[in-house]
Amino acid sequence: MTTIPRAAAAALLVLLAACGGDGNGSSGAANLSFAAPECPAGQVALETGCMDSAPTAERVRRIVRDAMVELDLRSAIVSVSVGDTPLLTEAWGESAPGQPATIDMHWRSGSIAIAYLTTALLQLQDQGVLGIEDKLSRWLPDFPHADEITLAMLANSTSGYADYVDLKVLPLYEDVHRQWTQDELLAAAFSQPMKCKPGTCFSYAHTNFVVLGRVMTMASGRPVADLIRTGILEPLGLRETRSDSTAFIPAPVLHAFSTDRGQYEDSTDWNPSWTIAEGSIMTSTVPDVMRSAAAIATGRLLSPKGFAEFLEPRTASLAPMNSQRYYGLGILVSNGWILQNPSFFGYSGLMAYLPSQKIAIAVTTTMGPASPEGNMSDRLYRRIAERLAPSHVP
Repeated sequence: MTTIPRAAAAALLVLLAACGGDGNGSSGAANLSFAAPECPAGQVALETGCMDSAPTAERVRRIVRDAMVELDLRSAIVSVSVGDTPLLTEAWGESAPGQPATIDMHWRSGSIAIAYLTTALLQLQDQGVLGIEDKLSRWLPDFPHADEITLAMLANSTSGYADYVDLKVLPLYEDVHRQWTQDELLAAAFSQPMKCKPGTCFSYAHTNFVVLGRVMTMASGRPVADLIRTGILEPLGLRETRSDSTAFIPAPVLHAFSTDRGQYEDSTDWNPSWTIAEGSIMTSTVPDVMRSAAAIATGRLLSPKGFAEFLEPRTASLAPMNSQRYYGLGILVSNGWILQNPSFFGYSGLMAYLPSQKIAIAVTTTMGPASPEGNMSDRLYRRIAERLAPSHVP
């Protein structure tokens, strides 16, 4: 088995868990069978009927408080809404010692930006700049199997490219402050054999998004950061979200802590330059992530054709995927929920939306010294989702 850092392994396991399962889910991403009742002011529409907002919010708080103890979380920032009704946006725990966590703190939002990246890709298609079925060879003919790989394969991780996040080829922990270049990352990826023939397997690889970002810049003549800023951040008013390939995080900062190097230590200033495409390495706040959840998951920024392709289950026929749990174009679909769930270098987060019930959830957590392995934000989200939408347990 390929050796990868604990944080990257956790992210991949969570991704596969979200896509896998027994196939007994009740609905897919586009299922609209839930008929929301008309609820009076002060109530929200859930599967169980109209529920008072205040006690529903208190149940979510109880879930978070219990998770803080059970999972040894250092901090948690959570936002939940149902329809047009915000239930809560609150912070628990502390950032740095003696510094309480607050809802305006910035953190590394990781793969949430992949959904922004692929939304920007589909916007370029809507503008006629490129097509997702275009071959990679149109721009990068010297890349391995460029004449067989489409942009869609890069976006949904079916290109077959190996992941450069492998400690045998990329020594991430030898210098956690190193500024990696995109060429170094690609060289590490291409030094390994293909995982499969293009289009024949799902194999999540950061490589795909680095290549995709390079193509988007070449095709449009604009940096990825500019495409995301004008295509997603500005239209949605995400003023606290920014691209930055270095370790810089705007104040106020939510500190992260990691045990990836065998000891519990502050990992806030570890360099994220290895993560995904240049220009899509981002920091954000939970309120900003929350603001984008419904917009991304409902295709507000795309044409109907582009949005259909965004959620098309091309990987559903590839084990361990099925029609209820699969990876779209840079987005996870799990029993009706549309989400992304980053986890790396001590940071974890989640952006999720359930279109059929109009439930949005945004989470970030930081771990304590006794936290179990895995994405703690994803675990917390699952508990909240099960309480609010029991027929759509992710």
